Amino acid sequence: MSARPVVRHQYDAVIVGAGGAGLMAALQASRRCRVAVVSKLYPTRSHTGTAQGGIGAALGNLEPDSWEWHMFDTVKGGDYLADQDAVEFMCQEAIKVVYDLEHMGLPFNRTPEGKIDQRRFGGHTREFGKAPVRRSCYAADRTGHMILLTLYQQCIKQGVEFFDEFHLLDLLLRDNRCSGAVAFRLATGELHVFHAKAVLLATGGFGRMYKVTSNAHTLTGDGCAVPLRRGVPLQDMEFFQFHPTGIYKLGILITEGARGEGGILRNGRGERFMERYAPTLKDLAPRDMVSRAIYREIQEGRGIGGKDYVHLDLTALERAVIEEKLPDIADFVRTYLGIDPVKEPVPIQPTAHYAMGGVPTNLDAQVVADARGTTVAGLYAAGECACVSVHGANRLGTNSLVDIVVFGARGGRHLAEQAASLDFAPLPSEPEERAQEELARLCGGGAESAAQIRQELQQLMMDHVSVYRVEAGLQRAIGAIASLRERYRRLGLQDRGLRFNTELQEALELGCLLDLAWATAAAALARRESRGAHSREDHPKRDDANWLRHSLVFLSGDALTLDTKPVTITRFQPKERVY
Repeated sequence: MSARPVVRHQYDAVIVGAGGAGLMAALQASRRCRVAVVSKLYPTRSHTGTAQGGIGAALGNLEPDSWEWHMFDTVKGGDYLADQDAVEFMCQEAIKVVYDLEHMGLPFNRTPEGKIDQRRFGGHTREFGKAPVRRSCYAADRTGHMILLTLYQQCIKQGVEFFDEFHLLDLLLRDNRCSGAVAFRLATGELHVFHAKAVLLATGGFGRMYKVTSNAHTLTGDGCAVPLRRGVPLQDMEFFQFHPTGIYKLGILITEGARGEGGILRNGRGERFMERYAPTLKDLAPRDMVSRAIYREIQEGRGIGGKDYVHLDLTALERAVIEEKLPDIADFVRTYLGIDPVKEPVPIQPTAHYAMGGVPTNLDAQVVADARGTTVAGLYAAGECACVSVHGANRLGTNSLVDIVVFGARGGRHLAEQAASLDFAPLPSEPEERAQEELARLCGGGAESAAQIRQELQQLMMDHVSVYRVEAGLQRAIGAIASLRERYRRLGLQDRGLRFNTELQEALELGCLLDLAWATAAAALARRESRGAHSREDHPKRDDANWLRHSLVFLSGDALTLDTKPVTITRFQPKERVY
């Protein structure tokens, strides 16, 4: 196949991804330098828009609260694997960024006095765990969507330039310095080389490696797989969160805010079973605990009608509460299940939701290349694709939106400062060469089906690298993924065209998912303990003596290697998690 046309650009800063983290970074950077945002989607379609229940900040608008309590809840909820210096910064900064968003025009729900309204959310407490607290600031159940719209409008105002429907293919890394990125334009099939002083990755998660997931089809981990192939490690990949309340069989999320408003989980006997697992917080315990409790109820025969789901019961809520505070949830349930949540309980099951692991960064969102903390000059990451480790082994609800706006802003400011003081690093003589070779290989005429490989991968991950894990299953998964990666090299695409070749794009995404699934399974096999979202039935106890450490996964060709680095502990020493 002949080489594709190449278009070249030069910007001070390039942001890859236009969700909340990418837009916040672009907004901050654009105040000091010329910025381009390269996005697989039109920005307001980014996955941040599906975040429903709220953004956590200790405003104390309805009852006393403090950022120290928020920090404690985040560290404890993450099973003490979070880096506490990063958590402290995030929880302090959360208050400021919520007011910043309000001043930009975000339409939060209001109290009768006109303050930002707040509601309860899983794992958020007052006085270091004594009782639930109202900490989630929300805009009905469309909080993420409102953040996207608000930030996008501000970026347009600032003159940020957008390249929509561009797919990241490569990072230009040499001598520990990033000089740009290469992307594939869906509309034309051209390759675009973006020469930049600094690049920030904000491409979201990779839940599409699972069969049942709340993640959109576009969440395939491109911003994690590309740096992994370029020698950058991934951190804490074994920790993948399953949200307790996905719509049965579909995985579409029902926000934790539904339980924050008073929704109750019930088993096939009608019991409020979370009273057994978390006597204090009950249905508002952290997500990893609630997901395991649901699976345990099902395994022990207390699913609804003996099937593999339980009920989320909202029938005690007044119709006005559901229609005004949970309108999208009510619409989802009526549309996809034909159920009126005001009158009937909703069938739910845990759904693959959020990657705690990703590209390791420091507090300035600079990408870290090894266990010693060596930074990659000119390369940044923020949001779900990054791992500054504010979430540890399990993310609390609302903290994803806190993470993206706090570290998106922090990374954008630091990136702009660096761009102001750096010259452009020279590009390789043919910066698009690696991308050209990959596209030519995928269009080479093999016999394997991308759709079939993806289906097998997603089922494999659900079966063996899900809520509960054991050594034999993880070993089977790793062997099967190796076979799928070999088959991937023999893909056959029917569409050989340049314009809007979505089959080619899906093949590229599958390659990313295969690499990330391999990294996830390998890290899960190595960690011989249970902590947060990583639950090993053959190693059911948390082992701080040996495993109070972050994992690092490196990829070189067809070889994965693992390393570890210490967790930063400042204020809170590890204790047993009791809720």
